Amino acid sequence: AHAMIAKIHSFLFFLFLTVHPAASVAEEVRVAVAANFLATLNEIMTIFEQDRGHTAVVSSGSSGKLYAQIKNGAPFDVFFSADVMRPKLLEEEGFAVPGSRFTYAVGRLTLWGPAMIEGNGISMALSDHVEHVAIANPKTAPYGAAAKEALQALGLWEQVQDRLVRGENIGQTFHFVFSKNAQLGFVALSQVLGPKVNGSGSRWDVPTHLHAPIRQQAVLLRPGQRQEVARAFLNYVKGVRSRNVIERFGYGLE
Repeated sequence: AHAMIAKIHSFLFFLFLTVHPAASVAEEVRVAVAANFLATLNEIMTIFEQDRGHTAVVSSGSSGKLYAQIKNGAPFDVFFSADVMRPKLLEEEGFAVPGSRFTYAVGRLTLWGPAMIEGNGISMALSDHVEHVAIANPKTAPYGAAAKEALQALGLWEQVQDRLVRGENIGQTFHFVFSKNAQLGFVALSQVLGPKVNGSGSRWDVPTHLHAPIRQQAVLLRPGQRQEVARAFLNYVKGVRSRNVIERFGYGLE
């Protein structure tokens, strides 16, 4: 009988060991992400949650808007920006953890429309059938800034002014085109390769020499400093499984 009791005890102890980690409730990581990276991040999140059992709460918008929210005390743990400047500023201004900043992806800009539009490359934007071309606000959205730079480099910025409609961020810009309120838009290649579009329609990938590289950096924010799960998530994004997803969505890696 003693042996039996000892067996039950050791079984209960084993049960306690296996169940106990769940008792500490899966932690949550609060993520601010630039709109271009939202679909990609959602896919990474799914495998992170399966792998590690932690969940995430995600807010997306333009890098400029998110930067302002973080400075105003929004309780995010990590920030995935679409540029280098804003994470660097957050570090300098004491809102981010020094030394945590890294480039997680290099963005690609594309001119895209859901319908077949004649013309080759940039001439699509000048076609008579195109009334509106969507662009993200160059002041707050790095993809908008890159589109403006490319159009300036091609000497077309003034010429297309009367056709341009501006989105608050690249998510809204993509929506203008996806909902056919604009025939074309300068959007992130990742959005066109993502599940909504799967590469259909007309597109011209803007040559990268026409604008400064869209180096996208992530950083650990002050509220996430003591959060093991926030650090774990940033490390996960650097891992092979995440990098495969990032490349599949049309981003370059450094």
